[in-house]
Amino acid sequence: MMQLLWVVVMWVLRAFWAEGEESLCRILGRPEFPMLSKEGDVTIGGAFSIHTKISEPLLSFTDTPPPLICSSMNLIDFHLAQTMIFAIEEINNSSSLLPNISIGYRIYDSCGSTLSSMRAVMALMNGQERTVGKTCSGQSAVHAIIGASDSSSTIVMSRSTGAFQIPVISHFATCACLSNRKEFPSFFRTIPSDFYQSRALAQLVKYFGWTWVGAVRSDNAYGNNGMATFMEAAGLEGVCIEYSEAILWNNPREQIARVVEVISRASSKVVVAFLSQWEMDVLLEEALAQNLTGLQWVGSESWITIDRLATRRSSAVLSGTLGFTISKSKIPGLREFLLRVGPAQDPNNTLLREFWEITFSCRFSPQQEKESGPRQSQCSGSERLEEIINPFTDTSALRFSNNVYKAVYAVAHSIHDLLTCRYGEGQGGNRNCAHRDSIEPGQVLRYLRDLNFTMKSGERVYFDENGDPTAIYELVNWQRDQAGETVFVTVGNYNASLPKGDQFAMNGIQIAWADNPLKRPRSVCSDSCLPGYRQAEIKGMPVCCFSCIPCAAGEISNLTDSAKCTQCSLEYWSNGDKSRCVPKVVEFLSFDETMGILLAAISLVGACLTIVVSLVFFSFRETPIVKASNSELSFLLLFSLTLCFLCSLTFIGRPSEWSCMLRHTAFGITFALCMSCVLAKTIAVVIAFQATMPGNTVPQCSIPLQRISVFSCTLLQVVICVLWLALAPSVPVKNTAHATEKVILECDVGSAIGFWAVLGYIGFLALLCFVLAFLARKLPDNFSEAKFITFSMLIFCAVWITFIPAYVSSPGKFTVAVEIFAILASSFGLLFCIFGPKCYIILLKPEKNTKKHIMGKSNEKSQ
Repeated sequence: MMQLLWVVVMWVLRAFWAEGEESLCRILGRPEFPMLSKEGDVTIGGAFSIHTKISEPLLSFTDTPPPLICSSMNLIDFHLAQTMIFAIEEINNSSSLLPNISIGYRIYDSCGSTLSSMRAVMALMNGQERTVGKTCSGQSAVHAIIGASDSSSTIVMSRSTGAFQIPVISHFATCACLSNRKEFPSFFRTIPSDFYQSRALAQLVKYFGWTWVGAVRSDNAYGNNGMATFMEAAGLEGVCIEYSEAILWNNPREQIARVVEVISRASSKVVVAFLSQWEMDVLLEEALAQNLTGLQWVGSESWITIDRLATRRSSAVLSGTLGFTISKSKIPGLREFLLRVGPAQDPNNTLLREFWEITFSCRFSPQQEKESGPRQSQCSGSERLEEIINPFTDTSALRFSNNVYKAVYAVAHSIHDLLTCRYGEGQGGNRNCAHRDSIEPGQVLRYLRDLNFTMKSGERVYFDENGDPTAIYELVNWQRDQAGETVFVTVGNYNASLPKGDQFAMNGIQIAWADNPLKRPRSVCSDSCLPGYRQAEIKGMPVCCFSCIPCAAGEISNLTDSAKCTQCSLEYWSNGDKSRCVPKVVEFLSFDETMGILLAAISLVGACLTIVVSLVFFSFRETPIVKASNSELSFLLLFSLTLCFLCSLTFIGRPSEWSCMLRHTAFGITFALCMSCVLAKTIAVVIAFQATMPGNTVPQCSIPLQRISVFSCTLLQVVICVLWLALAPSVPVKNTAHATEKVILECDVGSAIGFWAVLGYIGFLALLCFVLAFLARKLPDNFSEAKFITFSMLIFCAVWITFIPAYVSSPGKFTVAVEIFAILASSFGLLFCIFGPKCYIILLKPEKNTKKHIMGKSNEKSQ
């Protein structure tokens, strides 16, 4: 709908223009004659900002407005206009390209203004001059237009020409918005779109680690669209914008000063300036006035290679500047052509006379007395341009000139293909050829879309579906030569046609930085988070502003500026600085540590003491006290106690599948054997002393019954252990839940029922022994074995009752230590309580080791 409305508006404007309506003239001003022109069989229009300032009078809409007056000649764009003429003359002299066809041109001054650009494009489309009558041929006066020199003016021109299929090829308009084929169907350009330049700038600041930058842009289509694309791309690269300011070259100085103050107060040390050369001019002047130094500037292609900005005076602000620009080229014969430009070519051309006067600071007309300013000499017209060095004569690094040159050749090749019926790749075969007298702009437009040719320099020229060329840039750095002059040094390149990781590359040349040429500036909101830390957002601040939080225990970050910490796997733990995962400390009760050595030593001491007691009993086996103690049960009890002491060693050392199964079963069986012996001994004592009572006799089968009871009680524990091992045996496990910073190697009991059944059975035997011994506590004092058994069982039960809560609550290897302690304590309790008094009598009181002494009091009591 908007496109249709624009077409209608443009048709109305053309009609008004052709009819000479005063209402339109009041708005746009009357069309001027072209500043440079030549007739030909086909005509190419041109619009360049030959002047940079324009007077825009107030419109009263009651009187005829004065004409628009452009001033302040721009030698750069005048150079570009002459490059266009040079390319046309070169083609006209070619015998291979458009032979027998002459190309004419009409070049207008757009004055860097959208209003003047509209006036120029209307004149180019209609060809109506002031002297033309009220007629309209309905045919465009030009077949293509080269220009303009800025995006805003080009947008105005392209919107006007698109409805009439008049191709516009810009050498300087980089706004990404112009790639919209629906809005600008007839637009082409020989300079890459800012879509690519903005992304290249984002990759550049990210490459150098500048994540906190400021931004200044032109407040027009070029700056606003380019900066919007840059900010979007920068956000994806993790770069934050501290501030974003917009200016125009004609803004009041107070506004420019405010922007410079914002830059100077900011904490970022890098400024991305997406400005045209005119805005950069006024910004630079104010920056010099406020002594704005020490910043790293990153510029766009519009001003990064402008010689008039790279002066010794400006180096205080712009030294070390980086930025992308299009590749430079050479055009053979152009310099010689430019040196021939002058009023001698056309003495009546006011533009050539103005150029001459500005170049040589002279006047063709005598200077009036009332005119202010320094007195100027008279121009002779014979001055020599060879002696002048300025932007017009400089052909050392042709960048935008080459774009104009390619644009003219693109139009010429399209017309050549049209006239020779040559179809490019992808073109249909149903196109009609044209005669030299009937060429229409729409035909040229269709051939431009499929254009593909190679320049004499070897450069390939073609346009994609949006009318854009391949985006290839050079990264230039402002450095000083030995004379102290600023030179543009290529230090890298960017090719958008390559994969993303390969698009941007440095060429190894040393970069001169701002402030300190040898030290790259840092521009970050927050210092980088070292490995072992993670970034934490600060509320209300951009993502580039963060605090560094240490990783939690068990988490690591092994990269700088990690957004999060990574959890180590179960068997790993973070090292001291939280930068890598290391294997967790493996904990188990080993023979190498003090606790393990001490418990093992106590276990061996207990076993040795038991063996010594056995030897003592064996040596004195014929004595009454040994015989009275039931030597068979005593030796079996001593054997089981020895095993009890030794089984504690299976709990020490690295748990394995066999050690886990052995430790609990060995413990259960040996203690069951021990308790069975104590129980048999207790029963034997009770039976023996009951036999001493009048009328009682010792049963003859008591010895076999003791053996059967010991075997039966032990066998039952063996059955429990076998079932435990068969159904759910104890296995080694890595316990990572109890302690996060270490791995506890332990034996999982497998079946809790089996484990507690083994302990419960031992406890049952101990309780039974305790009850029987307690009932027999009033036996004769000289042989009070029942009392000693009672006391030993009291110790045994007390140890294992306290063992349960200690076992459950003890962490890691201390669980095993508690279990070993319980085994050793109960074993020593049995050894000392049952065999200690007997050894005391055997070794120290042998006079009491007699049958008379043992039976003495017993007889008295029985009597």
